[in-house]
Amino acid sequence: MRDSFNRMMGKTRYVVCRIMLHLAGSEVAPILGVLNRGAREAMDSDGDLNVLGEGLVELCETLLQYDEYWLSAANEGEVFWNEGEAGDYVNELFTDSAQRYKSEPDFSSESDYNDSFSIPVTRNVVVMITVAYTGEVPELETDLANIYALKEALKALINLHYNHKLQAIQVHFSPAQLGDELTNDQLLQYYPELIPL
Repeated sequence: MRDSFNRMMGKTRYVVCRIMLHLAGSEVAPILGVLNRGAREAMDSDGDLNVLGEGLVELCETLLQYDEYWLSAANEGEVFWNEGEAGDYVNELFTDSAQRYKSEPDFSSESDYNDSFSIPVTRNVVVMITVAYTGEVPELETDLANIYALKEALKALINLHYNHKLQAIQVHFSPAQLGDELTNDQLLQYYPELIPL
């Protein structure tokens, strides 16, 4: 009822949502390369929404190619009729995602000459995608605890970019760099909301 009233009044509908996807297996480490490249490009562009959107498209396409490694997922979101409130929720989700275990890459660290050439390869990667958009996208505004729904949601994110409906894009991931490891115990501790697919 409230949605209908706000639409009649010509208000803009803002949706903020976060998708968490856990990939597991010995072949998931290359995804960290795509994630780190996207993070660097985002920083270099000073948060340009078009550059962030292109990075999101590349990430979604990569995740869709790695669907056999999807193990668990979670999603959450809210609908707002006020841009400021939507922005506050984006910031809240950003802060929460950034505080998750090893979800901030360190681009400032230089490798030491004496560093070992042998690094552990993680078997777990968690990707957290937070977006804000205008309009209605049923594929994102539903329970994404099954593989088909999650595939449709990732495709919907791609379409949102090309339809210029995205208002904010944030991507966090753990571990944040090659060589770090995310254990099963850490998954349970820092990502308790993940539901097996």
